[in-house]
Amino acid sequence: MKMLINVPETVVADALRGMAAAHPELAVDVERRVVVRRDAPVAGKVGLVSGGGSGHEPLHGGFVGVGMLDAACPGEVFTSPVPDQMVRAAAAVDSGRGVLFIVKNYTGDVLNFNMAAELAEDEGIQVASVLVNDDVAVTDSLYTAGRRGTGATLFVEKIAGAAAEAGAPLERVEAVARRVNDSSRSFGVALAACTTPAKGSPTFDLPAGELELGVGIHGEPGRERRAMMTSGEIADFAVNAVLEDLQPNGPVLVLVNGAGGTPLLELYGFTAEVHRVLRQRGVPVARSLVGNYVTSLDMAGASVTLCRVDDELLRLYDAPVQTAGLRWGR
Repeated sequence: MKMLINVPETVVADALRGMAAAHPELAVDVERRVVVRRDAPVAGKVGLVSGGGSGHEPLHGGFVGVGMLDAACPGEVFTSPVPDQMVRAAAAVDSGRGVLFIVKNYTGDVLNFNMAAELAEDEGIQVASVLVNDDVAVTDSLYTAGRRGTGATLFVEKIAGAAAEAGAPLERVEAVARRVNDSSRSFGVALAACTTPAKGSPTFDLPAGELELGVGIHGEPGRERRAMMTSGEIADFAVNAVLEDLQPNGPVLVLVNGAGGTPLLELYGFTAEVHRVLRQRGVPVARSLVGNYVTSLDMAGASVTLCRVDDELLRLYDAPVQTAGLRWGR
């Protein structure tokens, strides 16, 4: 496989050096693997910290900035960051009002963020944590006990980030983040496997003419494999799986998220089918977001995330955000 890299061993460091060059509004510590808002800590503001394995860009470093995260901790490709990174990030963004850890439900992330919370509190930093576990495809996977954390991570970071930016206290920011997670469900589909730099070949076998329904963001198996389906058929399956679990009784946010290797031409066509299914099911759409936000390197495929919203959550979602990977307002 051809890749635009130097050597596999320096992929993450090279990417961080590029992020630092492209985004002077961020303080990027390449050696210690922490990305921080340059104006952190912001006086009177709760700090938001997230992180995870690299390969899911722009998650999480691309979501550091005004209205979203204050810091992110990138691990090696598909590998959890370590507690030292998380403690360093928490210390960098703590203004004295506490720090919220936003953690995707993968075993390594959960263990390391829990350890980091204990270490940070030993240093006098108040820490709360919220677990994102929105994937309805499977209950347990190769990487998790319980549901995986996927596309809803964007909604949690955006909406909780807006609450923190508005000056809400830690307990309120934590409650908003939990409500967004509880109100969100996701389902992903893979058309082709991804390739990690270290392996240099597809991470799992997906024969030509087949797709994986319910795939995880590291290529974990889903519910089943089937012969290739049309965009409309995939939308029927994915949206109905989400609605069966979510059971919304009002408007929803819609995220049609590319896995990294699917062009926008296809994603927008898929979005049209997702909206069709929602109309047929009588579910109003408050806002739609389409693009590559929670990716799996070069995997071909997409996921659908729906989040139930009321006026408060919609106001926070619409609030200005200025990050490398997501920006509107101002």
